[in-house]
Amino acid sequence: MSYEQAPRELRISLLKRPSVTPDDAGCQDVLIERLEKLGFACETLLFGDANAIGTEAQVKNLWAKWGKGSPVLCFAGHTDVVPTGDAKNWTYPPFEPTVADGYLWGRVSADMKTAIAAFVGEVENFIAKHPEAEQNGSIALLITSDEEGPSKYGTVKVVETLQARGETIDYCLVGEPSSTDKLGDVIKNGRRGSLGAILKVTGKQGHVAYPHLAVNPIHAVMGALAELSATEWDNGNDHFPATTMQISNINGGTGANNVIPETVEVVFNFRFSTETTEAELKAKTHAIFDKHFRNNKADYAIDWKLSGNPFLTTEGKLVEACQSAIKAVTGAETELSTSGGTSDGRFIAPMGSQVVELGVRNATIHQVDEKVEVDDLGKLAQIYEGVIEGILIG
Repeated sequence: MSYEQAPRELRISLLKRPSVTPDDAGCQDVLIERLEKLGFACETLLFGDANAIGTEAQVKNLWAKWGKGSPVLCFAGHTDVVPTGDAKNWTYPPFEPTVADGYLWGRVSADMKTAIAAFVGEVENFIAKHPEAEQNGSIALLITSDEEGPSKYGTVKVVETLQARGETIDYCLVGEPSSTDKLGDVIKNGRRGSLGAILKVTGKQGHVAYPHLAVNPIHAVMGALAELSATEWDNGNDHFPATTMQISNINGGTGANNVIPETVEVVFNFRFSTETTEAELKAKTHAIFDKHFRNNKADYAIDWKLSGNPFLTTEGKLVEACQSAIKAVTGAETELSTSGGTSDGRFIAPMGSQVVELGVRNATIHQVDEKVEVDDLGKLAQIYEGVIEGILIG
């Protein structure tokens, strides 16, 4: 099999596997078989309960490493995918990868199995060209099957394991689909933090005709929510937009129109910059609710969940290697961005790693008829090879 055939064969094999979170569906076994032939030491790391389902289900992770010592260049990615929805709504079956009209169609074609295949293919090519590079540092892969889910037993646990063993990651290339209009036009050199909250307000149930005998939790919370949504949390900075708060769910009521409910639940989320901390957001929020609930008879409680703190990789060797490789392959200038949601980079950056996300266009991720331009797949592989050479060859 030629080098050009190898990445294609690998990505088709991965795309055919219905690896809906947290099921890996054998994807990592396929990777291990290829990587071990290249001399990688491959380690399967299992976290969670093998007999559980849902958020406690067991997650399969792969830590694979080639070379000796530092620097360690790690490719981070995930084999799990979001559900397809009704397969009848797809132009082509979601787990039957199809090339048509210049695109490769299929679930996770963009997010992000083609990036994994491109990197592995370029590692094969790089090692064939530069076998002596194992003396210059190491290449690693951190692959999880719990990125699209709760991210409880995935990358975060692998990082904890590596840190306990004294292992480090100097540079991390995350294969998330970062590009917007054309391949390589945007790379993510950071992400905002994500702080979620579930607010529960408790009053007293009663008849709507006798409000003096009840405490309406919906009425009690309205003023606080109005102030919360109008608050300016910070102004952002040169790298991050201003912190935002969004209410995503409000649930209350018994279903009857003549009953004042006992409780109402509100779900909201902060996407925050490096100008604001988790502690500051919590303190300001509680101050708002304490003020509004001081003189009413309802009570409130907030259950907080930090998904990740903001991180930023300033211009340095990894950013420069990515920009240089993109320029050489596509001729494009690259914009650095911290926009979008969270990624597993949030777990790796606290190791002191430089972290950059670089992948295909994100126009159709998580959608029906997810697809990626076929021409971009070979270019992405060439970009990855340029990054590897920039870090380990110089």
